[in-house]
Amino acid sequence: MFKIFYPYEYVKNVFSIDYDKLYGKGYRGLIFDIDNTLVHHGDDSTDEVDELFKYIQQIGFKTIILSNNSEERVKRFLKNINSPYIYDAKKPATLNYLKAIEKLGLKKEEAAVIGDQIFTDIWGANKSGIPSILVEYLRKENETKIGKKRQIEKIILMFYKRNKACQHRIGNIVKEEV
Repeated sequence: MFKIFYPYEYVKNVFSIDYDKLYGKGYRGLIFDIDNTLVHHGDDSTDEVDELFKYIQQIGFKTIILSNNSEERVKRFLKNINSPYIYDAKKPATLNYLKAIEKLGLKKEEAAVIGDQIFTDIWGANKSGIPSILVEYLRKENETKIGKKRQIEKIILMFYKRNKACQHRIGNIVKEEV
């Protein structure tokens, strides 16, 4: 019933993904959301995120930003990152997911969408036939209120965690703790 909302993988954050392993599994493109995936909502990129993009591009990944934000917001975020983008993407509609794949010059199965929201990032990716990776959304320390969508997401994730067949469809891509 909820399977269209289930991510292929569910990880703590973008820094917990072992991108070398992901590349080794044949993935060549990464489609990123920005807000609450890479940085807190509305924030500029950080040195850590800038370095992450340099690293994953050095491995050989093509990257693209797919955001429902304005072009101004996306350009501000990408100030120090060299990556194409699609703004005002109207996620979860599939049109711009497919456009992102086309811009990357890849097949759907060679890319993965990385985002924090089930009802936009993951649902849109799944409807488009693109593997999806859900990250725990970034919250500020003093942030206690969560919206209704996030509460519904918790219920979906509860069912997801019980359905072993829907988990780890990409495989072990979490960095091992040293």
